[in-house]
Amino acid sequence: MAIVRKSLKQIRRMRSKADWAKVKAATEAEIRRQAIEDGHPVMTARMLKEARVVAPEDVDVKAIRQRQRLSQAAFARKYGFSTRTVQEWEQRRARPDRATRILLAIIDREPATVERALRSVS
Repeated sequence: MAIVRKSLKQIRRMRSKADWAKVKAATEAEIRRQAIEDGHPVMTARMLKEARVVAPEDVDVKAIRQRQRLSQAAFARKYGFSTRTVQEWEQRRARPDRATRILLAIIDREPATVERALRSVS
């Protein structure tokens, strides 16, 4: 059983022809082999679980900024935050959301990569 690209119209026409017992019985190994044969990138359930991003629970924004030797205003400008928001984070009056905590962790570990990415967006 190979995975074949079909249009929605073709799928609707052949819906009754599919052997759903075979589809449901397919193992991860069979699905992977078929996907590779069809030229598709393969991510197994295990690979997806291992690739899951875990956001840091707490981020020390002040320490990250100080390691880069930037003022609050310069840090905010460089990475697209408002100065007031950076101040709120540093004084613990506000907490960055999950996506921002992930971004701040990346900024801390790979600032040049983030700068390069942001430059290419502009």
